[in-house]
Formats: sequence, structure tokens, C-alpha cells
Amino acid sequence: MSPTPTLPATWQALLVEFRRCFSSSTFPVFCVLTTGLVACTRLRTITGMLIAAGMNLAWRHERVHRFFSRACWSTDHVGLVLARLIVATLVDEDAPLLVAVDDSVNRRSGKKVHGAFWQYDGSATGTTKTSRGTCFVVVGIIVHLPFLPRALCLPVLAACMSSTGRARSPSPPS
Repeated sequence: MSPTPTLPATWQALLVEFRRCFSSSTFPVFCVLTTGLVACTRLRTITGMLIAAGMNLAWRHERVHRFFSRACWSTDHVGLVLARLIVATLVDEDAPLLVAVDDSVNRRSGKKVHGAFWQYDGSATGTTKTSRGTCFVVVGIIVHLPFLPRALCLPVLAACMSSTGRARSPSPPS
């Protein structure tokens, strides 16, 4: 199933670029969530995205939750398609490609927080430079948009650091 025909053709063309990242049953969910993410004016929750996409009465929430918990798709694959789209449409041909990397610690406590461990936090204020939490390494592409006075970093890839110091990409369930 392709994106709904009520969407603008330019938006559908962008969504179709991601078609190979998903199965035939998960691609429509991705299209609805992405459309809802862009159209949402409040918190970007599953409910908010379904409402913004106009699908809150047509779909059950469980369908979207299964997309995140059980569907087989790769965030790395989606991120690489997004990176190619950003470079092709938002970066001038003769401009250098600027990439930013962030590895800030998101402070979390508790025994059940997946991926949390004590680690060095260079962005911490004060003398204590260790924090317990999760650390996602995020890679973004810096672009200059004509309607903004400053540059913008668009995140394309992310991986959670493990306690061994290695980045782990979220893997699809088997």
C-alpha cells in the first residue's frame, strides 16, 4: 500500500524513497507516522501523530505500537536513506558536507533502565564528570536553509552506547 493519495505529490515522492526499508505491511504505518510527525503541532506522541495524520479513528493504537515493538525494519537503513535525501536536496553541489556528532549522556537512574550505566559526561557542570544514564551517539548533517538565519543540524543516525564502550544499533527483533 502506498501513501494515501490525499497527500501532496511531493510528500508522497519523499515517502516512496523509504519504501525499500519496510515490508508491505509496515510501510503504510511509517507513512502515517511520518506524516503525523510533520503535521503534529503538540507533543509528538503516537496518539498525537495519529490524530495529526487523520488516522486516529481508522487505526487502532496497537497497530502503531507493533510497528515499534515487533516489526522488522532497520533504523540504520532509514537513516542512510534520509542522509542521501538530505544531501541530494538540501546541500549545494559545491558545498562541503558538514557532519556533527553528539554523545551526550541522558541522565537516567534505576535498575530497569535499559542501557544505563556510569560513564564520563564531558558536558556535566561542576567537578563531577560522571553520570549514570544512557548515551546515544547521534550523527547529523548540517544544512543551511534559505528561510533560516542560522545553520540547522538534521539527525540521521543514532546508536546507544553499551557499557563496553561500543555503539549498538537497535536491531530488529528476530
